[in-house]
Amino acid sequence: MSGESDLAKLLSGMRPELAPGRYVFTLGPGRTVPAGVDPVVTVLEEEGLTLVLRQEEADGAGLPYDYVAGWITLRVHSALEAVGLTAAIAGELARAGLSCNVVAGFHHDHLFVPYERAEEAVRLLEGMAMR
Repeated sequence: MSGESDLAKLLSGMRPELAPGRYVFTLGPGRTVPAGVDPVVTVLEEEGLTLVLRQEEADGAGLPYDYVAGWITLRVHSALEAVGLTAAIAGELARAGLSCNVVAGFHHDHLFVPYERAEEAVRLLEGMAMR
């Protein structure tokens, strides 16, 4: 059940996949998810509940946001204790001037990058996998 932890294998097998749509980071009212909203990520912080959801859902619920992102899933089953994957990816994208917000799920890592440059980010990641 545990995932891959070897960095070379993680990078060569990451198979980045761009999800359709635009995703935004917003705050939920209080500590609850509003009705009619189906976030792909939630993070509870002292300051409030962060929601990552489709832009049209945020618009429909009247939730404010600033950052519009593309959602890339790395289709390699990475171990939660793996070392270096996030650093390698963030470094590659940073060299191209791309911000990257990373969320680790149990099976995969998920990257949220500027929407207008998401396809470029996928190409950069695919290039990393071929090295």
